[in-house]
Amino acid sequence: MAYNKLSTYKTAWTEDGHGVGSVIYTNTAIVSWDNDTITLRSGGWETVTTKRKMNQASHQFGLGFGVYQRDYVWYVDMPDGDTVLFTDGMTFSRNTKSEAA
Repeated sequence: MAYNKLSTYKTAWTEDGHGVGSVIYTNTAIVSWDNDTITLRSGGWETVTTKRKMNQASHQFGLGFGVYQRDYVWYVDMPDGDTVLFTDGMTFSRNTKSEAA
């Protein structure tokens, strides 16, 4: 199984080609994004599969975040390089640090 691409098992996604989309896993929009923000939701299911699908969505759609677990606590590596605690329903900026010209 590829860890950088979403499977279709209990998973659906939409992406309009203009920066707006969502990934739905078992009836929860686990990742939603628009041109400015990204929202992450576990729906109360902080499982290995939910976390993997969040990371696959980030990679597949170029969202620039990563979710990982340490000592039973979830963290998010943000697009700007910061790391924060995961909070169900969290929304953060999609903007990344500007690249050197």
